[in-house]
Amino acid sequence: MAKHTHDYVDLKEQPIPEGSHLLEVDNLKMYFHTQDGIVHAVDGVSYTLDRGETLGVVGESGSGKSVTAMTLMGLIDMPPGKIEGGDARYRGKSLLKMSEQEMQHIRGNDIAMIFQDPMTSLNPVYKIGRQVGEGLRLHRGYTKKQALERAVELLDLVGIPNPEKRVNEYPHQFSGGMRQRVMIAMALACDPDILIADEPTTALDVTIQAQIIELMQEMQQKNGNAIIMITHDLGVVADMADKIMVMYAGRPVEFGTADEIFYDSRHPYTWGLINSIPKQETDEKKPLTPIAGNPPSLVNLPAGCPFAPRCPFAVDICHEQLPEHVTTETGHYSACHFADDPAFLKNAPATSRTAGSRRAAAEALADTAKEA
Repeated sequence: MAKHTHDYVDLKEQPIPEGSHLLEVDNLKMYFHTQDGIVHAVDGVSYTLDRGETLGVVGESGSGKSVTAMTLMGLIDMPPGKIEGGDARYRGKSLLKMSEQEMQHIRGNDIAMIFQDPMTSLNPVYKIGRQVGEGLRLHRGYTKKQALERAVELLDLVGIPNPEKRVNEYPHQFSGGMRQRVMIAMALACDPDILIADEPTTALDVTIQAQIIELMQEMQQKNGNAIIMITHDLGVVADMADKIMVMYAGRPVEFGTADEIFYDSRHPYTWGLINSIPKQETDEKKPLTPIAGNPPSLVNLPAGCPFAPRCPFAVDICHEQLPEHVTTETGHYSACHFADDPAFLKNAPATSRTAGSRRAAAEALADTAKEA
């Protein structure tokens, strides 16, 4: 196989330093300096990721999910963007300190991204085969013929019928689901260490969504790559994420394993997301449970907890003081003043396996207080 044509040490082929992770994001802060003020788009994001792991990043539009990923990829224009703090390390090397030339080697080869809208991400005037094979020619030194042959294999791999014919067609000749599969083929072409999927199923119907997720899981099992799955829908990451980070107003408000987030969540915003997932009940129709209000402006964030204006459990301290992370022994954390208060946690969704025990504990405490 042809190697990189430049004098460049491929980080993907380097060992991960002892004690490090494949990807380490440490208190990352990305602000945008605009005429209206400073937009706190990403404000203190931290997580680690290892090979074979899937991280789900969940939150409403404008919560900073995509900007975090674009920052890692070096795709933010600076200015108006500016790194205000923190770091992001890939195999021990800081992505934020790399030159544009170094990042060109990283993008597509080591870290690849599936963007939100495949129709705007694919060039309408180039054939699919050329676009799928472009990364192979750039990073692996493939000839046009080799790249086209590999493009056929990749289209076949992602389940596109008649790949020999389809490589010579244009994006407008593909359906939405097929274009999304092309984007996955492009992202997987160079066997990246990390695959960032930015809402890859948002515009697709439910059956196609399931196929895309299944395809990504199959590719991960085969290649061992890590996946960062960005979505606004907790239900999408329910079966595929090993750990989940819930973001709100540019900040991570809860982080834990998928089990901890779904069955032991400790933040009211996470509870709102869980309660807003449609229930599969056929015996009666129930209205969806929305989260009241709208996300705050990232230019003029409210004092205290950013979720307080929408939180049904907010009290004075929530409006006055920004909560610190309350962390359990397993590393599960929640940015809520009452994350370790049994009386507060009894408000957790009914799906929580410990909701009953929390209520029992809270009632016992109340009885003890009465007796005293």
